[in-house]
Amino acid sequence: MSETQQQVAQPVFESNEGTILFEQPLNERMRTFMRLDFLYNQALYQSEIATAASARAAMSGLLDILSITTRSDMRSDALKELERHLTHLNEFQSRPGVDAARLKTIIANLGRLRADLMDAGSAFLQPIRDSEFLNSIKLRSAIPGGTCEFDLPEYFCWLSQPAEVRMRAFGQWLGLLRPLCDAIAELLWLTRQAGRSRHEIAKGGVFMIGFDRDAPAQLLRIALPAQDGLFPEISGGGQHRCNVRFLKWNGFNTRAAPIEEDVPFTLTICA
Repeated sequence: MSETQQQVAQPVFESNEGTILFEQPLNERMRTFMRLDFLYNQALYQSEIATAASARAAMSGLLDILSITTRSDMRSDALKELERHLTHLNEFQSRPGVDAARLKTIIANLGRLRADLMDAGSAFLQPIRDSEFLNSIKLRSAIPGGTCEFDLPEYFCWLSQPAEVRMRAFGQWLGLLRPLCDAIAELLWLTRQAGRSRHEIAKGGVFMIGFDRDAPAQLLRIALPAQDGLFPEISGGGQHRCNVRFLKWNGFNTRAAPIEEDVPFTLTICA
């Protein structure tokens, strides 16, 4: 884990089951995919709300996506992952006991996503990157409160337009991102579906996870009862193992404390 020695897994709420599912990416590609998926869904949601405040939130997500995609070739990474999954799934077609109809549907969907991403071309985000309007907002966004109306009167003017005008613009910008983000969403789904779950107990609130050397893990998922107020802190001990320490959330004015009791949880390792 190159980013930090200790990381808190990202929570995903599952209210129907009364659990919180914490997710922790185990490599840089998976970490970036999850961030893009999070930002894209946030921007989509906020862009469909007819308020200026939501438009600001959607703009923040859009600019964050541009920052991430500028640092690396996410299109190439997504295409490589699509090819890898297609190759792997095609090998299953001749195996007995496989749901052929479901497998055919998944392969067809991956093929469509690959074709859409290839058709988009390597310069598919250039119209957004070349936008003087977006670049001016991005530049001022680095300053706390830098997008106030007196800092960016053009932005304030645009935010004052009818909601339909803003939604149409976001539809165009996010539409350019859709081939990449749809492919990433499908790749994340496949990764999660491939995980195997098992019940574990962290003795004294600590647990060590070992990974299969022949099948490098990409994602950890840890499920805990929502009402317990616990969360995992994960530290990397190398490519083949990591340590999990469970902490108790104690409110806003007290630091979270490590749990010393045994903690039952559900662990899923996705390769």
